[in-house]
Amino acid sequence: MIAIHNISKVFRTKKGPRTVLDNISHVFPPGKNTGILGRNGVGKSTLLSIIGGSEIPDAGRVERKGRVSWPIGFSGGFNRAISGRENLRFMCRLYDESYARVNAFVEDFAELGDYMDMPVNTYSSGMQAKLAFGVSMAFNFDYYLIDEVTAVGDSVFKQKSKAYFDKRRAEATLLVVSHSMGTIKELCDHMLVLHEGKLLDFDSSAEAEKFYVEVCCGRPK
Repeated sequence: MIAIHNISKVFRTKKGPRTVLDNISHVFPPGKNTGILGRNGVGKSTLLSIIGGSEIPDAGRVERKGRVSWPIGFSGGFNRAISGRENLRFMCRLYDESYARVNAFVEDFAELGDYMDMPVNTYSSGMQAKLAFGVSMAFNFDYYLIDEVTAVGDSVFKQKSKAYFDKRRAEATLLVVSHSMGTIKELCDHMLVLHEGKLLDFDSSAEAEKFYVEVCCGRPK
């Protein structure tokens, strides 16, 4: 179970404070894949980072029961000054996983070759995404946090990524943030909308979709 309690987050900008999360609370029960829709820039990734623990809210708290992933699709959790392999070693210590098993899996899955022993700051954005996705698939989490991207690389790599991801989602609960209605519909059972700092719940996905299209996107449905 994941629960957020009275979470608030404010960013300081040249135009003054900007509230992206305004005292929001919600419970994400196990077995119920939940999608959070929102326009670009409304704070979806910030919320996911707070849930994952890589960012601290200004107020409120997050309750986690079970193993929760970092946001898949987000490679900011890597130490860019050290190699991909050294990052794996650190993550294995952090999550109490077998380094030998995880290293073998990621080396085969991510297809980075010699770059595994080079600093992450020498990687292209696509290579970083491959490493992040590969590491995520190597760990068995109870909750997977998905930030837009679920597959990267060429068509062959995307097919391989999808196969592994489908296996993981059959065994775990997904929490997905996206601006794409199609992504949310494909992956999730329930839909929320993040709008003007508030996390809005609806009686049905149809109602959530209508609100998102008409109010958030300004298009009559």
